Amino acid sequence: MPLYEHVFIARQDLSNAQAEGLIEHFGTVLADNGGSLVDSEYWGVKTMAYKINKNRKGHYSFLRSDAPATAIQEMERLMRLHDDVMRVLTIKVDEHAEGPSVQMQKRDERDDRRRERR
Repeated sequence: MPLYEHVFIARQDLSNAQAEGLIEHFGTVLADNGGSLVDSEYWGVKTMAYKINKNRKGHYSFLRSDAPATAIQEMERLMRLHDDVMRVLTIKVDEHAEGPSVQMQKRDERDDRRRERR
């Protein structure tokens, strides 16, 4: 099955538990449609570059999935209809990266990686 990565932004007035509950909800949607949630990360509340629906901040979440296209389409459709979700980005990838995403790595680890590449 194809591999996908998703980032979505939820409203800032949600609690952390509610924002993490959205991850579980959309993971269930994938499972019901023949896919699976490989990994998920809750990035926390971050300031956005510009206002979206009068919000300056939002709860950022990152999902890695292994699902057929129909499951992804259904999940995106439900995300766009959900009142708490402000933005959704989905990309198809060849393979999932090992370990945590760049957002979750400590600054020191990112600097070490840059030095190794040189």
